[in-house]
Amino acid sequence: MFGRKKNEDLTPTVEDETPAGKGRPTPRRRDAEARNKRPLVPTDRKAARREQRAKYAEARERMNQAMVTGDDQHMPAQHRGPVRRFLRDYVDARWNLGELFLPIAALIVLIMLGASFIPALGNVALLAFYSLYIIVFIALADAIILAVRLRRKVRAKYGQERVGRGVILYVIMRAFQLRRTRLPKPQIKRGEFPS
Repeated sequence: MFGRKKNEDLTPTVEDETPAGKGRPTPRRRDAEARNKRPLVPTDRKAARREQRAKYAEARERMNQAMVTGDDQHMPAQHRGPVRRFLRDYVDARWNLGELFLPIAALIVLIMLGASFIPALGNVALLAFYSLYIIVFIALADAIILAVRLRRKVRAKYGQERVGRGVILYVIMRAFQLRRTRLPKPQIKRGEFPS
């Protein structure tokens, strides 16, 4: 029922051997497999390991250099693109209260250590400790307001589909870092807001 008819001629013609447009016969399976065979483990493992380490070191060096110079092509994926550059530049252009958190926290730790040696500083240390919470809440509120504003600006400038996830967290994390320790390094001066 589904087979060939008994009286059909089965001799191959020239058209059947090479399909139109291909220009060559189909390679045999064993030839194709032999061509694609490679050893799973290289013959000289130490040389292969050295070569792989050299490649990784070169890639890391390119990435570290890109983090300093702002080269978008070699940066890690989380920092690439015009949206992330805009966010970084905007955060770097302003003074952020989150930048003051680490120096103030270090000062409060010193006051608390001093209070353990000088009992008269006990009340000052307690007051300083509670003031640290207030500073954190104010700096966090400032960073969140900045992030929400920036997300609106990015939507207006680049469109809804370009905003992506993690914009708010990216801005908050950058706002809490000291300007000198930020990576990628700031590429603009304070007050030079991107348009």
